[in-house]
Amino acid sequence: MQENEPSICEEKNYNELFRKFYEPATKYIYYKCGNLQRAEDIVQNVFIKLWKLCATITFSKAKSYIYTASNNSFLNEVAHEKVVLKHQKAVTEHSNHESPDFLIEVEEFRVKLKEAINTLNPKEREVFLMSRVDQKTYKEIAEITGLTVKAIERRMSKALKELRAILGKEIKI
Repeated sequence: MQENEPSICEEKNYNELFRKFYEPATKYIYYKCGNLQRAEDIVQNVFIKLWKLCATITFSKAKSYIYTASNNSFLNEVAHEKVVLKHQKAVTEHSNHESPDFLIEVEEFRVKLKEAINTLNPKEREVFLMSRVDQKTYKEIAEITGLTVKAIERRMSKALKELRAILGKEIKI
C-alpha cells in the first residue's frame, strides 16, 4: 500500500467506499440475478469481507475488488444451485411412484423370468443373456463364442420360443 493512499481500515474511508459503491454493485448483481434481496445479500457479504481484508486491499483497488468479489459470489451461488437442483432431480428420478401392487407384480415376474431363463439349455441361455442383458449384437456374440451369426440366430430363436412357452402371455419378447 502506498503511503499517501487512504487505508480502508479507517472507518471514514470504508464508509466512503460503502456509500459510493454499495448501490451500483447491488444494481450490477441485480441485473444478473433479477432478485433484489439476493443482490443486496451478496453485496453486503462482499462489504463484510472487504472490512475483514481491509489491511490487504488498497483503496485504489477497492472498486475492482467489490465488483469482482460480488460477481464471483453470485457465480458461486449459481453453481451451488445447479448442484442442489441436480441432486433434487436425481432423488426424484430414483423415487418410485408406482403402486405397491404393481411393484409386487413386477418382482413376481422378475422371479419367474429368472427361473425360466435358468431352465434354458446352457448354450441358448448364454446367447440370450449376451443379447438381452449385455446388449451385444449377434455379430459380437458370434465373435465371442466362435460361432456363425446364423447359429446365434438359431439359438436365440430357440431360447425365445422356450421362454414364450414357459411364461405364456406374461412375456412380450
